[in-house]
Amino acid sequence: MKKVNLRDMSHAELLDRLTKKTVILIPLGSQEVQGPHAPMGDYALAERLAELSAEKGDALCAPVVPFGYADFFRGFAGGIQLRAQTLAMVLEDVLSGFMDHGLDRLLVFNGHTTNLSVIDQVTRKLRAERGIVVPTLNIWKAIPDKLWTELYGDQASAVRGHGGEPITSVAAHLFPERMRFDLVREKEACGQIMGLPATSISGTKFNGQPLHLPLDARDVDANGLLGGSAVHASAEKGAALCDHIIDHTAQLIAHLMEHSPRVPGFPFRQRTEHSNE
Repeated sequence: MKKVNLRDMSHAELLDRLTKKTVILIPLGSQEVQGPHAPMGDYALAERLAELSAEKGDALCAPVVPFGYADFFRGFAGGIQLRAQTLAMVLEDVLSGFMDHGLDRLLVFNGHTTNLSVIDQVTRKLRAERGIVVPTLNIWKAIPDKLWTELYGDQASAVRGHGGEPITSVAAHLFPERMRFDLVREKEACGQIMGLPATSISGTKFNGQPLHLPLDARDVDANGLLGGSAVHASAEKGAALCDHIIDHTAQLIAHLMEHSPRVPGFPFRQRTEHSNE
């Protein structure tokens, strides 16, 4: 089997594989509580799925960036959260490192939803400065409702969430030896902050209307379960979820191979737009 992760390749092997259309996946993840039953390093899921997608789509994969942005998990020991500005600088350096060598067909393969706001800032900055568009695939959001219903039936909505699905089943499929299904717990009743229920990390409601509060995950649930349920998880469901993500990504890779990421007219258009300032 051909190597796909740059971590495993010599420089000579890399040069032998590169073409003008080579797509490189940049997997991102996190090291944070996933409930008492699943390994904290969900970055391993993003990296393995990126490797499998690269194999199927004839692409390459960068080593994973293992730490993400999610301050609200800082209350759980063992987690490693980057500040937003730290993650932004790391991601910009990673993407720029490829662009400096003309490798501009890049795909951010994001396995940690809270990274998205930072990723957006960085990719917009690089578009403005270099004229290169870098797409981002949020892998856990790439699962269609039809598949959720096929796998979970009437429980499709209830199982989705941090500490539940899809990560529990995906981890059970990819790394079964790391799982502790004997420790699966349901989400506890939410606590209170300032006399109001801590329903989510985004806040609560007052008189039936949304009220933002800067809550920590521990305010919501002692085990870091922010929604969803792992009770219906299984390695078999994880296999189906992985197959979909890999197939979807391989199709996206094929599309990116055929479409230039460079903004037409850059930088001439940018100079023209600001010529009267």
